[in-house]
Amino acid sequence: MTTTPPTARGLASRERMLDAAITLMRHSGLSGAGINEVVKASAAPKGSVYHFFPGGKRQLASEALALHAGRVLGVIDAAMARGRTPGARVRALLRAFARRLDAAECRQSCALGAVALDLDDELEPVRAAIEQSFDAWIERIASHLGFADARRARSFAGLLLTAIEGAYVRGRAGHTSRAFIEAGDWLGALADREAALR
Repeated sequence: MTTTPPTARGLASRERMLDAAITLMRHSGLSGAGINEVVKASAAPKGSVYHFFPGGKRQLASEALALHAGRVLGVIDAAMARGRTPGARVRALLRAFARRLDAAECRQSCALGAVALDLDDELEPVRAAIEQSFDAWIERIASHLGFADARRARSFAGLLLTAIEGAYVRGRAGHTSRAFIEAGDWLGALADREAALR
């Protein structure tokens, strides 16, 4: 069976649906990113959802989360490349996430974190994908730290990711990005201390 390749217009609709799903999940988790909500937010024809995502909401969500995860790797790289010391890299990373929260007027957090709070046993593949994305973020953060001990770098990167996800929760609750800045200052100082132990 031959399949017709998607048109440029079709690919644009697909991209809009993925972007809409990411935005909706950042706002209200998986429960707020139903097919009808994605269609409305993307202005895509409803039939195209099932054309591009025959697995329905689960497939759409999984692909949108993977796209979001890849974009966040770019945010990590861009932010941490600016710092000359481990502490400066940490502070730059937390400030980058603070800017993302501010840009969303404290109404959107991390899509992966928001969806993780919505998971049930039927969504095991989505949970596994989120875990893999978190692991990829931790590895990327660790690679920028410059610590002599790779195991400690990975552990510290895990702490940073925990701080980022927690700062999103506090930021949305308090309607401020201050938690990112505070965490960046404290964890930046710890990172410089760790690097000095080499």
